[in-house]
Amino acid sequence: MSHGPRSGLAAVSSALLAMSRHLEVRDVLKTIVASARELLDAEYAALGVPDDHGGFAQFVVDGVSEEQWKAIGPLPRQHGILAAMLHEARAERLADVRKDPRFEGWPKAHPDLVDFLGLPIRDGDEVIGALFLANKLRPGAGHAPCSEPDGGCGFTQDDEELLGILAQHAAIALTNARLYERSRELTIAEERSRLAHELHDAVSQKLFSLRLTAQAAARLVDRDPSRAKGELQQVAVLAAEAADELRAAVVELRPAALDEDGLVATLRTQIQVLDRAHSARVTFAGHGVKALPASQEEALLRVAQEALHNALRHSGADHVDVTLDRCGGGAVLRVTDDGSGFDTKAVRHAGRHLGLVSMRDRASGAGGTLTVESVPGKGTVIEMEVPGG
Repeated sequence: MSHGPRSGLAAVSSALLAMSRHLEVRDVLKTIVASARELLDAEYAALGVPDDHGGFAQFVVDGVSEEQWKAIGPLPRQHGILAAMLHEARAERLADVRKDPRFEGWPKAHPDLVDFLGLPIRDGDEVIGALFLANKLRPGAGHAPCSEPDGGCGFTQDDEELLGILAQHAAIALTNARLYERSRELTIAEERSRLAHELHDAVSQKLFSLRLTAQAAARLVDRDPSRAKGELQQVAVLAAEAADELRAAVVELRPAALDEDGLVATLRTQIQVLDRAHSARVTFAGHGVKALPASQEEALLRVAQEALHNALRHSGADHVDVTLDRCGGGAVLRVTDDGSGFDTKAVRHAGRHLGLVSMRDRASGAGGTLTVESVPGKGTVIEMEVPGG
């Protein structure tokens, strides 16, 4: 490696921190590959996550342009050296990968690889990926590969040991990212199911009223046409309201598009739907909030949803107000209702949770704090604050 001891340690530390910072699997893979390539002075780096059909579910490269990658074609299969790393689960350090008897060639547009270092990424006994580097660079020689020091291979035993450390941490980061994504999928599924019930109830009520009003109009057509006309006008109003509810259902049953719409727009849309679906007045205001890290926006959205669910289902509130305000570089969310309230001490000691444990966990996981103020008969205020980045 070209790094001195101190700068090398700092670079490794930065790489490990970067791996642990991301929660999306794709971001974790990209960070692992970029970190490995930079730390070990390689021209190319790649990481493949195998599927169950002899191919790769995901394959991330660094050092290859997007145009080159498109020209190379489909994802590689699990053959040759890649298969050896996955199925034999051992490190591979080669002076010239092209001369290895297991080498099976590559597509025409593929860059030429010479010296090669690869090893599996393990989670316990399971191999969850293959990480490899190619073309060790000579210091000061631009992109010229080096094939000198260690048995003809530019990559040394020290490089192999360092890549082994990265692979161990990569396994942890990748496993955590997978668990996070699975947890989020379950949360979204639960939320969609809950909203489906709420919207179904609201639409059903509208359609029931529509049916009764239409029946009344039919009975009045002959004996009281003016009253029948009034009833038919009410039928038109109810039909329009039912159509609005159905449109809201289509919009709301999609997963919350935080990435595309942002937190403020997502909250506003969901609260508009809840306002139409419930007899309580539900309002929202957002002031000066800038984009926040994805984990914080996700946590704020889920806490808002849980607090709204409590207020609308359990408190008997006539009005629920949600605000999201800028606070330094971060944000503060408040959900206020005028419902029945509760004794916060009694809730804690009696083990009644109303989602409070989940909300506190979400706030803490995003580096924020959650406070709950409630008095029986005087409503509830739930506040979550997250710091700036």
